[in-house]
Amino acid sequence: MRGFFTPLVRAFAAISILFAYPAAAQADPGWSIAIHGGAGTIERENMTAEQDAAYRAALQNALDAGAKVLREGGSAMDAIQAAIEPMEDDPLFNAGRGAVLTWDGDIELDASIMDGRTRDAGAVAGVTGIRHPIELARKVMTDSPHVMLAGGGAEAFAAEQGLELMPPEWFETERRKEALQRMKARKLSAIDVDVKFGTVGAVALDSQGNMAAGTSTGGMTGKRWGRIGDAPIIGAGTYADNRACAVSATGWGEFFIRVGVAHEICTRLRYRYQTEIGAAQAEVPRDSEGQPTYIVHASEFGLDAAQAQEEIDAVIAEVGALGGDGGVIVVTSEGHPLFSMNSSGMYRGRATSDGTNEVAIYADE
Repeated sequence: MRGFFTPLVRAFAAISILFAYPAAAQADPGWSIAIHGGAGTIERENMTAEQDAAYRAALQNALDAGAKVLREGGSAMDAIQAAIEPMEDDPLFNAGRGAVLTWDGDIELDASIMDGRTRDAGAVAGVTGIRHPIELARKVMTDSPHVMLAGGGAEAFAAEQGLELMPPEWFETERRKEALQRMKARKLSAIDVDVKFGTVGAVALDSQGNMAAGTSTGGMTGKRWGRIGDAPIIGAGTYADNRACAVSATGWGEFFIRVGVAHEICTRLRYRYQTEIGAAQAEVPRDSEGQPTYIVHASEFGLDAAQAQEEIDAVIAEVGALGGDGGVIVVTSEGHPLFSMNSSGMYRGRATSDGTNEVAIYADE
């Protein structure tokens, strides 16, 4: 009977390789979090020491808020919301308070959030007066049958949910008013005015092995006709899947939408994982019958940071090849907090359960 069952056991084990999830999804991976506050033409010579210090302090504040949740055993979903909300309140960033103005001088906010455990998602687009759009996006996910709500409908839903509202003057800042005036007076494009994209976002892996991603933005200066970028679009600006990674993007949204950046990164990481585990299995010695003497199991295998970085960089290179710029933050299922950008800088930070805790601004950091 042993001879009869052995081939079946081997066949089942081989099949399990093809459909296995990464190791970190099955064991305790610790926790990781990464945040961003926008990417673009961010160069040392254009930043005063005071501005540099202010951005680093704001990033550290947001990073600490998210890391605290994870350190205390909280969920990735709670962690990213905790990290994003301080940046939505900070006029240094283009999200919530301090968001850019539309052509008509209004502020229209976009946000999205995704749970990597269930792949549930929520998003809002073109909303006004909502203090924390990321909270509203999460409410859409948890308390409505929909994924995305927009404009007046989303605002009505926010009112039903009792979310905090703020008057227009709370969101407006003088530097955003000046940027719109300069754009109109000089007939500049939004890119000429916004040399950096202040979109904010966070991605996290919690100690239960679950991931989440969220993104929040005010869009582009002088946007018209209800323009929507990648930030509220699941698969473009935000994506999370426990089988691969969590991603939040910042940059020229039209190009990130066309590439489907966030989903593309997760797909490539899943494929790279299967390729690498297949290659590892091919190296296992064979017995006299030509069968593998050992089955490489998912619980003992995962992508290293360099392998994941290659795939992430390849997607950002594709954005660049089309003419777009920006960057992403990624946390992999193995717990690697990674960045990629094709711009001169990206406000960013990362922290992990093994002691990593850092913020950065320029590409060479």
